[in-house]
Amino acid sequence: MNHPPLRILFVSHTYVVGVNQGKLDAIAKTGVAEVALLAPSNWKAVEWNRQLPLETPYENIKYYSAPVVSPGRGGAYIFAPGKIREVIKDFQPDLLHVELEVFSLCAFEFAIYSRLTGKPLVLFGWENQERRLPLPRHWIRKFVLDTAKLIIAGNQDGADLLRGWGYTGKVEVMPQLGVDTQLFSADLRSQHQTNELKIGFLGRLAHQKGIDLIFAAARQLQERGLKFRIILCGSGNDQEALREEAQKQQIAEFVTWQGAVPHSKAAEEISKFDVLVLPSRTTETWKEQFGHVLIEAMAMGVPVVGSSSGEIPNVIGRSDLVFTEENAVELAVILEKMICEPQWREEAGSYGMNRVYQYYTHEKIAERLINLWQELIETQSGGYMVTTEKLT
Repeated sequence: MNHPPLRILFVSHTYVVGVNQGKLDAIAKTGVAEVALLAPSNWKAVEWNRQLPLETPYENIKYYSAPVVSPGRGGAYIFAPGKIREVIKDFQPDLLHVELEVFSLCAFEFAIYSRLTGKPLVLFGWENQERRLPLPRHWIRKFVLDTAKLIIAGNQDGADLLRGWGYTGKVEVMPQLGVDTQLFSADLRSQHQTNELKIGFLGRLAHQKGIDLIFAAARQLQERGLKFRIILCGSGNDQEALREEAQKQQIAEFVTWQGAVPHSKAAEEISKFDVLVLPSRTTETWKEQFGHVLIEAMAMGVPVVGSSSGEIPNVIGRSDLVFTEENAVELAVILEKMICEPQWREEAGSYGMNRVYQYYTHEKIAERLINLWQELIETQSGGYMVTTEKLT
């Protein structure tokens, strides 16, 4: 007996940008689930001080948008209650899938509607550090945790936090977004070989990203007579301090500053790297939640090296490509091996590509989500199950 497709209502500001909607499209294309998205119509990118209207590039997604109070503040924005009621009445979802932290006001709104309508609430969150919350947020967090039937944590530290906060329901670990393997394709990679290792970084030029460690490691490579070029793609408040650090380490002539790179050009830049390094460092208020650029590079067959900060070791999945936070000596050892053992470097790139296709494509994440939703709906309804034949 064939059951009708699951009807899933996604709620998140993340998806105002069309390039972030690939996972939703992959879910809709299976035919196993119908997807609707409710996103702010007046979202503000605080970093660039500009408004981002909801982009609607996919015909398989049913779009809803409405203005929110406090646009640009992920934990503080809310929709008008009447709009939520209107969307739920129109789309008639089987399940509410809200990608916001458990202490956010919008998650609280949907927890209330979940209780009022009986529609199961699924949450996704990135939070991976314990923070001091005001008392009302503690109460909101408890209410949301008591309501959610399933929570997806973007990293293992986040899953551990949820248990520490008393959540006893099902927790699954996976990233919010997969990687578009058509955009981030190994076919783009430069084929010409040079005698210098092109060490790439793509991200914010910020202290917590640990770019100074690349310079310190490069100084050691230089002292050993090894050839390299550092390519930095990004911008940030610490750029001048980093330029000074490059001078201090006497490797400034080997650094190329590419400046900010739009996401549409990221694959083109990564294709020029021989290795991508993500040397993040944990601070009192931040540690790496995932490192999405890792899976983008891995999808292209570019080997990656990362620090032990946060989720990086779990994303990479290989200890010989991970160095201890703040340890430039360990990073230099790995980079030296990248230079001196090109076959090992190539093997590390192939490993990364295989790992992405196994776990991190939009399609793989879509498949995992659908299986989790089906399991939840089956449990809630005492046996109802949607066929997964179209997934394989």
